[in-house]
Amino acid sequence: MRKNLFIGLALSTALALGSAAVAAQPGPHGGWGHRGGEHGMMALHKLNLSDAQKASVKQIMQSSFEQNKGQRQAVRQQREAFEAMKPTDPGYQAAAAALAQAEGAATTARVQQMANVRAQIYNVLTPAQQSQLAAMKAQQQERKQQWQQFKAQQKAAGSTTSGK
Repeated sequence: MRKNLFIGLALSTALALGSAAVAAQPGPHGGWGHRGGEHGMMALHKLNLSDAQKASVKQIMQSSFEQNKGQRQAVRQQREAFEAMKPTDPGYQAAAAALAQAEGAATTARVQQMANVRAQIYNVLTPAQQSQLAAMKAQQQERKQQWQQFKAQQKAAGSTTSGK
C-alpha cells in the first residue's frame, strides 16, 4: 500500500512539473495532456508500466526536483523580498525588474529541464507504450479540436441570438 502511495505521489509530482513542459509544446496544451483531462504525465498510469519502469520514472523525477531546488528557493526569496517592499521604497522598480528577469530565467530553465525529463521518461517506455502514448495524444488532440469547434458554434449561435 505504501509503495502505491509513493508511486502516486511521484507521479503527482510529475504532474506538477509537467505543467511547465506544456508551455514548450506546440499548441496551448502540448501532447502530454491538457487541463480537465489527462494532466501532465498522468497518462503514464494508462501505460501499465512495469515496476522497473515506475522506479526509473520515480528516480528521474526525484533527480529533476532536486536539480531545480536551489533556483526555486532563490527566486522565492527574491519574490518575498520584493513583496515586502512598498511602492514608495527606493529601488522598488529595480527590484521589480530584477524579479522579472529572475522569473524569466527560472521559467526558461524549468521548460528546458521538463523537456529533458520528458525525453528521459519517453526512453524508459517500450516501443508499444510509446505507440500507445502517441495514440492517446492523437485522441486528445481530436477531442481538443472538437471542443474548439463546439465553442465556435456556440459563440456563433450566441451572437445571432443576441443580435435579434
